Amino acid sequence: MSKHAQHVPWWQDAVIYQVYPRSFADADANGMGDLRGVASKIGYLKDLGVNAVWLSPFYQSPQADAGYDVADYRQVDPLFGTLEDFDDMLARAHAEDIRIIVDLVPNHTSDEHLWFQQALAASPGSPERDRYIFRDGQGPAGDVEPNNWQSLFGGPAWTRTTNADGSPGQWYLHLFDTKQPDLNWDNEEVHAEMRSVLRFWLDRGVDGFRVDVAHGMVKAEGLPDWSEKVSMVQGNDEAAAQATPPYFDQEGVHAIYEEWNAVLAEYDGDRMMVAEAWVEPMERIFRYVREGEMQQAFNFGFLLAGWNAQNIVENVTETLAEAAVVAAPPTWVLSNHDTVRHCSRFGLTDPTSFPKGIAAQDEQPDEALGAARGRAAALIMFALPGSAYIYQGDELTLPEHTTLADELRQDPSFFRTQGAERGRDGCRIPMPWTADEPGLGFAPVGHDAGTPESTAADPWLPQPESYGRYAADQQVGVEGSAFELYRSLLSQRAERELGRGRLDWAPANDPAEGVLSYTNGPLQVLANLGTKPVEVPAGMSVLAASGPAVRTEHGLLSPDAALWLVPEQ
Repeated sequence: MSKHAQHVPWWQDAVIYQVYPRSFADADANGMGDLRGVASKIGYLKDLGVNAVWLSPFYQSPQADAGYDVADYRQVDPLFGTLEDFDDMLARAHAEDIRIIVDLVPNHTSDEHLWFQQALAASPGSPERDRYIFRDGQGPAGDVEPNNWQSLFGGPAWTRTTNADGSPGQWYLHLFDTKQPDLNWDNEEVHAEMRSVLRFWLDRGVDGFRVDVAHGMVKAEGLPDWSEKVSMVQGNDEAAAQATPPYFDQEGVHAIYEEWNAVLAEYDGDRMMVAEAWVEPMERIFRYVREGEMQQAFNFGFLLAGWNAQNIVENVTETLAEAAVVAAPPTWVLSNHDTVRHCSRFGLTDPTSFPKGIAAQDEQPDEALGAARGRAAALIMFALPGSAYIYQGDELTLPEHTTLADELRQDPSFFRTQGAERGRDGCRIPMPWTADEPGLGFAPVGHDAGTPESTAADPWLPQPESYGRYAADQQVGVEGSAFELYRSLLSQRAERELGRGRLDWAPANDPAEGVLSYTNGPLQVLANLGTKPVEVPAGMSVLAASGPAVRTEHGLLSPDAALWLVPEQ
């Protein structure tokens, strides 16, 4: 369908809510969130006002990397339920006009995937091994890695196999954990299998796919050495690392997405794909959403901008310009399952910093300041044209768990870097639903655990004590709460069609002084990211304020606050 037709696909301006299934809601009280738990909260998500849910992986997996190590792309892991549970959850969501996007992990499988087990049992050069990237080692004994690539989780990106007779064998590539062998996308069988996986879930009725490591998959011919440090989330301190490694953002990935676009086009209902592509500069991100490829790509520059008006203005300006070139919608996101929650990042001494997790021995964020800025950031984001993403708990201004004990951590990046990276567990803490229940209602009262006492297992990661005051039951229906702010903003966004609007920088915009201001139709956003009160334009009334304590007496907006303004009637 032409992008210039009257019909506007739902994903052009959708608000999409990311559910991290193991941490969202636990219906069977075993300590792990599940698909029936997701289904039980569809009403909550409808109440919030989101258009779609993106589900992080729930596939059969040994869970070496929280499900991003897939052993079977067509089965639900028993931790999360069954295919019937998935179908029921999908039906409940569709009944409330909420679409479902599932995570697809095409760069690598689990080492427990049938294909990889067949590859290990087969000989070098066999068709089974050609589905992955096996190589002989260097040196007379072949005991040196085939090249010097490093895993993004720390350590070498190669692991040596052992032959059936016990002798050392070939090496296989894993850009992530040793239990995540990379697929060989030069192999047509890999292409055919992943197209089949797409159809399997499209036939079940899913509305789209979030593509994990969408800039990966294709490796440069010859697998040349690469010595620069590379990480998925580079952060501002590493922004100088502009060169492209030989395993990311290769031209060949675009042919894959053209294939997949054709598969989605076989189905009605504006099915979509969104790319997780950590690439620079912005122009290269928008290559993923050219006509005939994906529909969206995450705008991680907005996430990395931090609490800084100049950074945000520059990102928004560049994003909208590049989006216009390819006639694709921009996307906006503040947090996800791989990043320290923005309400904690914004509470650090440097609110543009991007730590790889926070531990008790690190600087502790100012929780109240971070929450205030997080609410203001919602006003900045939700009035922008395009599509917006919410990570579960953003609507409650959940902070990071910053004092999680090392012995409780589960993220492989923590272990593979010997703790140098604190890891991502702190943003993956189970949701607090009810303040006065065990586990903060993660497993609700009256669950079906099957025990005589009907007691729930402890959540798979412990919640910090502070989560009680952020619990959903302390916010839903409570005037002035973060949840009610989000609900109001999303309602106004939909009513005013802000996602389909146009941004113009307002005269008040002065990022050098910490003032961010733009208009979208008659609505004006005014955000004070500076240190001094800011003058509120005359003749405007307040449609929304970032907090109940935000004051505009004498026509001034206090720091760390934001307003939605409309002309006085």
